Formats: sequence, structure tokens, C-alpha cells
Amino acid sequence: MQVRNLREKVVQYAFFFSGLLCIAFGNAIAVKVKFLGLNPWEALNVGLYQQLGLSIGSWSILTGLLLMGVAWFVNRKYINIGTLLNTLLIGSFIDFFLWTGLLPEATHTYLDFAYLAVAIVLAGMGGGLYVSGGIGAGPKDGFMLTVAEMTKLSVSRARIAVECVVLVISYLIGGPVFIVTFFYTFIQSPIFQVSLKFFSRARVGLSRRWQARNAPA
Repeated sequence: MQVRNLREKVVQYAFFFSGLLCIAFGNAIAVKVKFLGLNPWEALNVGLYQQLGLSIGSWSILTGLLLMGVAWFVNRKYINIGTLLNTLLIGSFIDFFLWTGLLPEATHTYLDFAYLAVAIVLAGMGGGLYVSGGIGAGPKDGFMLTVAEMTKLSVSRARIAVECVVLVISYLIGGPVFIVTFFYTFIQSPIFQVSLKFFSRARVGLSRRWQARNAPA
């Protein structure tokens, strides 16, 4: 039983960490073509970086910790080890990918739209991959759920309301808000939903195969 539980945990964390890497890689690529627009949260991080320094990843971590703090005081049930790991690692991974200097630079041609499309797909798939691990929600998701409970709004409406506020703040501080910013939700959400179903089935199937292989004859 202990071996089976250990293997299940290994699978869960493998999916979780792989998802975080995909999200960070996608976001780092998007930053390279940020003149096309970023999602509201990344636009905020870039805007803060441009105004106050530090790094984009550092601001991702700091805003995540702020959201965690609010959710912690209001409703702790949405905060767990997965939330903390998400907060600390995605920003660190983004900074690492940007630091390597291996990412494609903006060409200011139609090729940049291809880069951005890859970035959006990677981040959307990464979201489904990390959530399918079942380790815990990220700070933004926990904050959205907290706002939904406090305001009695649906989760989707709470998400829209919060992201609109973030979008306005990002715009006011000079973050890269452009036309693509307004399409992120419409593009990334379906990718997330499809990948979540796929990776959830994959994780369950992998766990069952391991159990069957090691079951007593």
C-alpha cells in the first residue's frame, strides 16, 4: 500500500512540476513578443518590472504571495503546498528561461504571432497538466475562488471582474496591454479545459497500469 501511494505521489508531482515548467516557458516566450499584448497578470508583472525594477519573475512571485496572503486571511482552504510551490517556482522558471538567452527575439513580423501562439498553447497545456496532478491550485485560482465566495458571484464572473481590475492597473502603469490581451481568455481557457481532461485521464491510466503491473499474481 505504501509503495502504491508513493508511486501515485511521484506521478502527481511529475505532472505538477511539468505543468509549471510549461506555463513558465510559455509565459517567457510571450514576454519576448510582449508588444503584441500579454495576459492581464503577466502584463502587470512586466509593468511593475518596467516601473520598479527587480525582474519579471520576481514580480510574479511577489504578486502571487500577496494573493496567497489575502486568501489565507479570508479563507485558508484554498491554500496548500501546491499553492506555495506554484507561487515560488513559476516566477523562478520564467526568470531562468529569460536568463538563458535561448528564446527567440521579436522580429516585428508575422512570425511573432506564431511565437505568441506557441506561448499561449504551452501555457494553456501547462495549466491543464499541473492541475491534473491534483497537488493544489495556484495563487490566482485560490484568490478567484475566495473572491467568488466573498461576493457570491460565480467563479467565471469573479475571474472576469478580477482580471478587469488587473488589466486596468496594468494599463495605467504602462504594462504591455494590446489587442491580443483581450483574446487570451478566449484562446487559453479552451486549451486548458481540453488539456486538463486529457492529462487527468493520462494520470489515472498511468497509475492503474503501475498498480496492475505490481499486483500480486
